[in-house]
Amino acid sequence: MKALRKIFGSAIMAGSFALVSLGLNTPAAAEELGALQEKGVIRIAMSGAYPPFNFVNEQNEVVGFDPAIGTEIAKRMGLEVEIITTAWDGILGGLLANKYDAIVGSMSITDERKEVVDFVGPYYRMSRGIFVKEGGDIASMDSLAGAKVGVTLGETHEQWAREQAGWNVRTYKGLPELLLELDSGRIDAIVTDDIPVLLAIQKNGNAITQLDTTGLAGVADQAGIAIRQGSPELAAAMQAALDAMQADGTYVAIAEKWVGGDIR
Repeated sequence: MKALRKIFGSAIMAGSFALVSLGLNTPAAAEELGALQEKGVIRIAMSGAYPPFNFVNEQNEVVGFDPAIGTEIAKRMGLEVEIITTAWDGILGGLLANKYDAIVGSMSITDERKEVVDFVGPYYRMSRGIFVKEGGDIASMDSLAGAKVGVTLGETHEQWAREQAGWNVRTYKGLPELLLELDSGRIDAIVTDDIPVLLAIQKNGNAITQLDTTGLAGVADQAGIAIRQGSPELAAAMQAALDAMQADGTYVAIAEKWVGGDIR
């Protein structure tokens, strides 16, 4: 496949609102690279509910594309990695509260988020998808007026969906729940990144189809690694590690293992 296509509390949807307008400001931080090198560990966060990018397997391990990328970056920086899972709608708040050092969890880079965090990357391209059950009454976006549309709480897709006239938006914890709700008929459509859903359809044979979003503004997005502001040396070291793994083929090998192809 080629180019396939989560501060505080539930009141702030990560990346969905203008954070500065909500008064969310962070104090100036000291450079963090030296402290991490002294500890020898970098803590990275993700939801753990976004297969195949990050999820908990049968051995209760957090695996997927995101933890593999984060682990490889840490390795190239001479660090061990500690993976922390947390609810997506509060994940930026946890970063700002120093509960972890970076978010490697398929976070869209947005201007609102850049007001409070710095980004390394991007490290893959994502695209918004709208999915419905096959054989249903919804065949286009025009049919979604009055429909029950599911989104993950705190994703950029939530705010986008709420801006669409007439949609009845419902929020859920993550992709597995979205797919179950759609399959059961409790919601009529879901809005999320398209790669995970397309792979779920391929793997599980879900009777789900994707609506045509050709020409729809705001569909393409990019995922970045979020860190606290004020650490340019840390950002540069992480970016250098990411660039090196893209140059030597390690990135593509990880992407092929977890996603099925290069998604830059």
